[in-house]
Amino acid sequence: MTGETGGGGRADGGAEAEREPVIAAEEDSGPVAGRDEDAVSRFVERFAAEMTEAGMQRMASRVFAALLAADDGSMTSAELGRQLRISPAAVSGAVSYLTQVSMVGRERDPGSRRDRYRLHHELWYATFASRDQVLTRWERTLKDGARSLGEDTPAGARLMETAEFFAFLQAELVGVLDRWRESRTKSG
Repeated sequence: MTGETGGGGRADGGAEAEREPVIAAEEDSGPVAGRDEDAVSRFVERFAAEMTEAGMQRMASRVFAALLAADDGSMTSAELGRQLRISPAAVSGAVSYLTQVSMVGRERDPGSRRDRYRLHHELWYATFASRDQVLTRWERTLKDGARSLGEDTPAGARLMETAEFFAFLQAELVGVLDRWRESRTKSG
């Protein structure tokens, strides 16, 4: 199992907990031959920072970027903890979020009790396709709100414009996803 060193972390999994070093050698597959691990780490932190800037939780961004950089798109909790230098609790919280938003799945290696966290196949397609459902719900709620406020009021008109934007975005997204599928089919 994994062990933690250091005593300054908070029990509630707050910001300090993410800095706790993790010792996980028995579950870690180690560095990949021929890879510059420092360059991988820089990429992971840079892409995670970009995702955080866009609104994703910081730790979830780091875990996602690490999985994205893994050759097979999967890692154990201990591997993530070692690579990112975070506690098992920080990994767990990040994976919970990523699972909830359907960016990561959980699986078990045959004969093992350890969970592996894996990026979904066609991750970006699935992520954006699921946004279609969110946009539909937002559009419906905004239209209901506009009717409740009165479509001729400034607030009601603003809600209707927002609903119309989401309807437009949804229609465009469907077309973009269809074209993506076509391009993937053609490229083999």
